[in-house]
Amino acid sequence: MNRRQFVQRAMLAAALALGSPVSHAATGGQSDDTFSHSEVLAAAEKFFGKGAKGLAEVIQKAFDQYGQPNAYIKGEEGAGAIGVGLRYGKGLLVTKGGGSRQVWWQGPSIGFDLGGNAAKCFTLVYNLHNTERLFQRFPGVEGSLYFVGGFSLNYNRTDDITLAPVRFGVGWRQGANIGYLHFTPKFSPIPI
Repeated sequence: MNRRQFVQRAMLAAALALGSPVSHAATGGQSDDTFSHSEVLAAAEKFFGKGAKGLAEVIQKAFDQYGQPNAYIKGEEGAGAIGVGLRYGKGLLVTKGGGSRQVWWQGPSIGFDLGGNAAKCFTLVYNLHNTERLFQRFPGVEGSLYFVGGFSLNYNRTDDITLAPVRFGVGWRQGANIGYLHFTPKFSPIPI
């Protein structure tokens, strides 16, 4: 093992021990069980529409912070808030092995948040080695400013699973909130 490989492995071990994001560069490249940047970008462009302005930069930011995902969810959601908010969504979970399944999510939020929005949502999923582990709550903090539309990115995390939803929304919503997304294998009208 040369010095460079030793340093890379030491950095990776330290990052994993601290629970911090791991950059794509530190992991040494693509694994067979993860999606490459080009695969994710192609899927996101197909979902949002080719040439969606700003999409490549948002995807790159997620890759810079967490590396390559091993699954993604493409779907739609609606949300609204007057201090207390609700969010409902549904989508298709796609794993690197080629499997897919329908998933739903819902969740409450509380904060200085007002308005409503509808969004197409493309969520990068990290460290999901068993699809059943998706069906739990993922806390997160979100800041929103939708006047006409645009992309947003935030992170939700439980244990070692990280979700990075990339949203392209329309509507009028502004503020910041804390809450969680609860993923379920079938629709639930109860947001908790």
